[in-house]
Amino acid sequence: MDKFTVVPFEPQNIKAIVFDLDNTLVSSDMDFFWLRDELGCPADRDLLTFTEQITCPDQRAIAEQRILDHELEDAKSSYPMPGCVTILRYIEFKALHTAIITRNCFEAASAKVKHNNLNIERIISREHFAPKPAPDALNSLADEWQLAPKEVLYVGDYLYDLQAAHNANMPSCLVNHGVEKPFEHQASVVVPHLNDLTVLLNLDNPSNNR
Repeated sequence: MDKFTVVPFEPQNIKAIVFDLDNTLVSSDMDFFWLRDELGCPADRDLLTFTEQITCPDQRAIAEQRILDHELEDAKSSYPMPGCVTILRYIEFKALHTAIITRNCFEAASAKVKHNNLNIERIISREHFAPKPAPDALNSLADEWQLAPKEVLYVGDYLYDLQAAHNANMPSCLVNHGVEKPFEHQASVVVPHLNDLTVLLNLDNPSNNR
């Protein structure tokens, strides 16, 4: 598949909507610049990959704990993003499959889901599969649900989310919060907020008009 080819967004085919967590479903104030500085991670390196490749076990454990502490603290102040409640109600009403795939650790992700009363039981974190942009988690869900890739929409706010969907040959939705992003051309559809996606799903899906 060519790297510039985007899988089309076809609402009538969507049977599952999978979400990124931070700044997609709930807010996040993670200060990655501070965290990189604390851990000595260069600006051009992926933070999780950098941490994983620390050769000294003690230093790696310290780095992992600092990331965990930062994530858990962030969970306490998080709140639902605009349209979060609406789209989750839509998913429940339409009986669609749903899940969260996040680069957060499972403990922090679960804390955020609980803190914000999100009705999503399935949480896939970096402990379960290789983190995004790897497509492994998305592929696993599609296999489990017995769905074709085009039937699974992945929704996120960052480049890694679009790349993960692309690598899984799935459509993607970028939530840009009203601020244009340089990688928007890699998304199947771009919306300012989640409630705009709910509107598109309702307008464009013939089954909603029966």
